[in-house]
Amino acid sequence: MADPTVSAGNAASLIELAVSEGASRAALHRRSGIDPERLRDQDNRVTMSEYHRLMLASKELTGDPAFGLRFGKSVHMQEFSILGLIFHACETVRDAIVQANRYGQLVIDVDVGTADRFQWQRRNGQLWLVDTRPDPNDFPELTEVTFGRFMRLTRPFWDTPLVREVNVTHPAPGYQAEYDRYFESPTTFSSGWNAMRVEEARLTQQIAVQPRYAFGILSEHADHLLQSLEGSKSTRGRVESLLMPILHTGTASMELIADKLAVSRQTLYRQLKAEGVTFETVLDELRHKLALHYLGGQKTSVNETAYLVGFSEPAAFSRAFKRWTGNSPRAAYRLQAAAPSPGSATPAGSRSA
Repeated sequence: MADPTVSAGNAASLIELAVSEGASRAALHRRSGIDPERLRDQDNRVTMSEYHRLMLASKELTGDPAFGLRFGKSVHMQEFSILGLIFHACETVRDAIVQANRYGQLVIDVDVGTADRFQWQRRNGQLWLVDTRPDPNDFPELTEVTFGRFMRLTRPFWDTPLVREVNVTHPAPGYQAEYDRYFESPTTFSSGWNAMRVEEARLTQQIAVQPRYAFGILSEHADHLLQSLEGSKSTRGRVESLLMPILHTGTASMELIADKLAVSRQTLYRQLKAEGVTFETVLDELRHKLALHYLGGQKTSVNETAYLVGFSEPAAFSRAFKRWTGNSPRAAYRLQAAAPSPGSATPAGSRSA
């Protein structure tokens, strides 16, 4: 089995925290085997083995055995991945877990087969969120980071924590008291699963602190684009304005948009046909326009852009982008980076939606 990979941004954030706590940057790179140049591009990846060595070196060089817990709790995912923004733009925690499963590979690409990595399971009448990552005891610090990060993401919404109990499969380390302090909940070690028991009633309470349109304002251009779409009186314009906030979810469909417009699918089909377009054309050209805006704004990476415009795999996005423009998205990204004024003109190859 191939070694799983971790985003360069995730690794870079870990290094920054360790350095701020007194670790030598040069020693961290040397011990992990990660060349600093590899961390300059957000889309680069490091192997799980390299990330593991980096974590162990960070613990040793900072003198903090609970460094994994602290990294998960103190470094917000918004600082190195679009997933942090997406989490806070979801309406409920349940919705956020759906997006965590969809976008999680941007942060850590763990092979769990066809099943979702994070699953809701009920036991003895209680609801648990289970991390199904394989061989978790080979890297228990990753469990600490994952659970600590979930606490960090959900804690701001309520006066008391959402998680009421934590189970981990690894044996108790020498810093058990830190678990209770960081998780604010009792922890059971050497358990049969890595899981968090949650207060179920809160899962459907609204948590969004970012507008659902937050993804559009990640580039300097998309704010104006959305306003123009919302101001359109055409059916196409209304469809585009409804598609834009949900492209990142991967659920955009003609049926969903027809429901939002309070018309039947057939009626929407006829209305679009009268304007000389199909739903598939509108969706494809909106993805094209937004992809150019995101990459032109230089605020999202190529892989992040792929997911934001609704592609489940970066490779599929690359094929579509080459069909739209004749170039690869990475080539377009480099051209935009080299341009003297990336926000001053519409990128070449864009078309009106």
